[in-house]
Amino acid sequence: MADCIFCNIIAGKTPTEFLYQDDKVVVFRDIRPKARVHLLIVAREHIESLFEATEKQAPLLGHMLMVLPKVAIDQGLSNGFRTIINSGKEGGQVIDHIHFHLVGGGISAF
Repeated sequence: MADCIFCNIIAGKTPTEFLYQDDKVVVFRDIRPKARVHLLIVAREHIESLFEATEKQAPLLGHMLMVLPKVAIDQGLSNGFRTIINSGKEGGQVIDHIHFHLVGGGISAF
């Protein structure tokens, strides 16, 4: 999608340091971190939110979940981290491209 910031990041049009990448996802730092470590795990495939995800995309979503602990350990979060998925405007989603937040290192509990 031409106007999607995450699609532009994935395409290399917006310079960003990837901390991890493979054929399905990219991982980079959130520009407005809420903790010492605040990363975004972003699907290369443009899916607006969980509302638009289909059964066909279940393997991609599972892959995204499996990347989380690997990246967390690489970032020194072997004692724990938080995963957040905002879906829809009322759910706090700001960018309409599915992504998971990985947050850790100095966060408060709910």
